Amino acid sequence: MWLFVGIACKGQAQLLTGAEQTQVWKPLLQNKTLGLVVNHTAYTPEGHLLDLLLREKQAVKAVFAPEHGFRGEAEAGAKIENGKDARTGVSVISLYGSKKKPQPADLKDIDLLIFDMQDVGARFYTYISTLHYVMEACAEQNIPLLLFDRPNPNGHYMDGPILDTAFRSFVGMHPIPIVHGMTLGEYAQMINGEGWLAGGVKCKLQIVKLKNYTRQTPYTLPIPPSPNLPDMHSVYLYPSTCFFEGTDISLGRGTDRPFQLVGAPWFKGGDTSFVPRSIPGKAEKPPQMGVLCHGFDYGKQPVASLRQQARIDLMPLLSFYAQAPDKAKFFTPFFDKLAGSDQLRKQIAAGLTESDIRKSWEPGLKAFANMRKKYLLYP
Repeated sequence: MWLFVGIACKGQAQLLTGAEQTQVWKPLLQNKTLGLVVNHTAYTPEGHLLDLLLREKQAVKAVFAPEHGFRGEAEAGAKIENGKDARTGVSVISLYGSKKKPQPADLKDIDLLIFDMQDVGARFYTYISTLHYVMEACAEQNIPLLLFDRPNPNGHYMDGPILDTAFRSFVGMHPIPIVHGMTLGEYAQMINGEGWLAGGVKCKLQIVKLKNYTRQTPYTLPIPPSPNLPDMHSVYLYPSTCFFEGTDISLGRGTDRPFQLVGAPWFKGGDTSFVPRSIPGKAEKPPQMGVLCHGFDYGKQPVASLRQQARIDLMPLLSFYAQAPDKAKFFTPFFDKLAGSDQLRKQIAAGLTESDIRKSWEPGLKAFANMRKKYLLYP
């Protein structure tokens, strides 16, 4: 577990997350039975949000756990089971197993649901899909949702193709670009405002805003948001290298550099070699496990340089496709879900350059930026 630290640039007032502003939200909880949609990132300087609420004698009926689980220890895609939190005895209800949405029985006797998780600002990172279903359940059961906002480490730019809703899945539910440049508070407002919830229902939403935050405020995540995003190198590279999840190429799962190393046994050239291994809780059976892979270490770049790049880099994907010995088998069906349509796959197969592909994104990004304006909370 990383140590929680406040992040502030020299000369700036300290950035405060929603959860840290206890004086704002404590009065809203009086005489209410609570449900928490949280994971290990719901931290404050006083400890985890659940522990803080229990010390304050708040009635917490249940914790709803997203992908990676309440304690953030499960690898990507691993089914999360219902149970009880071993440390507190509070019931844990999985939202990443047999169901993705809280059921009416799960919400019985809950007066207020609190949502607090650290997102990374990419469409295929599933915490925003969990947010959608939680908002929908709250709207249907007439339960207010109190969202504690946190910074988006990739919130300083927007990039990528807009999702075609014909390709809607849990790794992409809404017609947005891959990098949307919004905090979860802003995104929740968009879900409500655009009528994306089933039947056009609206969630009773209240947001505890960030303090002293702008979209250009650099923010180092104090806690890894999931097992395979261990540091800021991985967080900044994730929107670009996650495309390899839709291939059989290793993107560093099974190493200590996930989403930074990319390699395959047949690749010629590059600047590194590595062998993915089984790592319990992070990568039980990673692609190319036990096989020597050759490729690139994109994490060699300084963190500041990766942040300043502020764009999805397609060159890793194009470089590996160019050398693929069997291009017909390069992509798996999952690739189109990550990309949000079949267009990117077809563009790569047709030999389009990165510049041509990026030009095809421009109209969608412009329209999204105009739509997004009315939901922004921060300069």
